[in-house]
Amino acid sequence: MKVAVLDITGKDTGRKVELSSDVFEIAPNNHAIYLDVKQHLANKRQGTHKSKERAEITGSTRKIKKQKGTGTARAGSIKSGVFRGGGRMFGPRPRDYSFKLNKNLKRLARKSALSTQAKENNLVVVENFDFDTPKTKNFVTVLKALGLENKKSLFVLSGANNNVYLSSRNLTRTQVINGSDISTYGVLNAGKVVFMEGSLEVIESNFSK
Repeated sequence: MKVAVLDITGKDTGRKVELSSDVFEIAPNNHAIYLDVKQHLANKRQGTHKSKERAEITGSTRKIKKQKGTGTARAGSIKSGVFRGGGRMFGPRPRDYSFKLNKNLKRLARKSALSTQAKENNLVVVENFDFDTPKTKNFVTVLKALGLENKKSLFVLSGANNNVYLSSRNLTRTQVINGSDISTYGVLNAGKVVFMEGSLEVIESNFSK
């Protein structure tokens, strides 16, 4: 498929780029997408949740009432989970939620995400650009020119570009990444995916294997 190349003022340059059908026009594999997004969200979890169990509660260890003859259930400690202020039974413990996926499945998931956005006409290609200094106002101007000021957007750079990255860091609806750092979650979470022209070569070389 061919996509028009825009400049940073949002005007058509008259040029078009050919997107690889192996990356942007495959039949999306929804299960691969599900697994990759699930891994992404799981890896972000801190897993530091913790509640006190009965052994960790501060309290008396005396038997609070006699064993028999009360007409109620026997009770051996005020720290039991059945009493107010007692320990929590089967409470959460610190754990690691991360899990691994093989490279081929992750590559398939990312190609599926890109193909899904391409099918919905959510891909934009712009000429490579840079700023003289990091300035949020400059990046906002680009967003307005592309009609993305009120949309979630993902900008994919061809390589390290500190000025563009720092200019976007204060904008909550915009994320800027390198082509090698693209993720399934990031692509699908964006309303529009904006590729710098040079990033397409990086993506196609990584995902056309």
